[in-house]
Amino acid sequence: MKTDLTDTTASKINKALVKGRRAIGTPAVGMVLTLVIVTDEENAYDALKAANDASREHPSRTLVVIKRVSRSPRDRTQSRLDAEVRVGADAGTGETVVLRLYGEVADHAQSVVLPLLLPDAPVVVWWPVDAPLDPAGDPLGALAQRRVTDTYSSEQPVRELTARAGTYKPGDTDLSWTRITPWRSMLAAALDQVSVEVKAVEVEGEEFNPSCELLAMWLADRLDVPVRRSLSSGPGLTAVRMETSNGPITLDRADGSLATLSIDGQPDRAVALKRRDTAELIAEELRRLDPDDTYASALRFGVHRLNVSNGQADTVETSPDVKAASDVEGASDVEGASDVASDVEGAPEGPSAKGEPADGEAPAQAPAPEAAKPPALKPVPSGLSGKAAK
Repeated sequence: MKTDLTDTTASKINKALVKGRRAIGTPAVGMVLTLVIVTDEENAYDALKAANDASREHPSRTLVVIKRVSRSPRDRTQSRLDAEVRVGADAGTGETVVLRLYGEVADHAQSVVLPLLLPDAPVVVWWPVDAPLDPAGDPLGALAQRRVTDTYSSEQPVRELTARAGTYKPGDTDLSWTRITPWRSMLAAALDQVSVEVKAVEVEGEEFNPSCELLAMWLADRLDVPVRRSLSSGPGLTAVRMETSNGPITLDRADGSLATLSIDGQPDRAVALKRRDTAELIAEELRRLDPDDTYASALRFGVHRLNVSNGQADTVETSPDVKAASDVEGASDVEGASDVASDVEGAPEGPSAKGEPADGEAPAQAPAPEAAKPPALKPVPSGLSGKAAK
């Protein structure tokens, strides 16, 4: 059952919800939470479809907030609220209200959403696209116990992870983190089967995929070992290789659905690791409404502390000063100098991060040992940060 309301108010929307429930014979409210989706007109259909599919597991009242851009300056000064109320089969197992905000009311969406929240029920806010850098500081995010973003939909996904780490508040989460839940479970189970010491890890995946960085940061944070991030053609995550004291452990997924787990001394095993759709991801996030401390710890580890590779040979652009630092006495005390120098040994010299020498001009000499202080590496063009040790 659908009801269209033009130039309406929150009070009229609530009355339409009650009327719709009575019309289909379910006057009682049997929903467990309120899901607020903040999106645009282009992505509203896909987000609402995913929410309706997830409502079969989590019956909820879904509020879709769409901020419309008025065509003329005169229209922008006029506030208007249009609503589409859906109950019954048109709204999954819950209720759906699509809110379209025009004019100045679009800047005060929280005042429209607040009267429509289910009483004494948790609130989850989901931004499928264009999420704020500080979800907890957003007026709508401040209403929720759980705030879901998707870094993969941003223009610079990997760099945005750094911004998310700086603004993280308990209750924040990311669908890019949810995508790697099966990978984390399988890797943890693999290490439980053998008693080994992990020495190094390589995470391979497509470029501009924040899930790869999050998995690499989680492994580096938990195992306290160097983690290399290498690139592949995808789809998504393709492989994780762990170098251990008893031989390599590899989880390889080349086709995006079926992976192979290889442990030295044991037969290879096929593992189902299919790429999940958005409905499955949002349903998983709605199962837990408490803060995800594991995600927070991995996020705060920092992308810049990962060892970046291009999948063939280490060709990270490095300044001559950093390359010379490995030969300087006591350079091992400088954070990251020895690891970076060993990784780029034999690689062609690239331009320095600062003070790039002109063509034909000799590079600057390394400073004296007691004053050796290599500059930080400049991020590589792909958006991934340069190499640095923990």
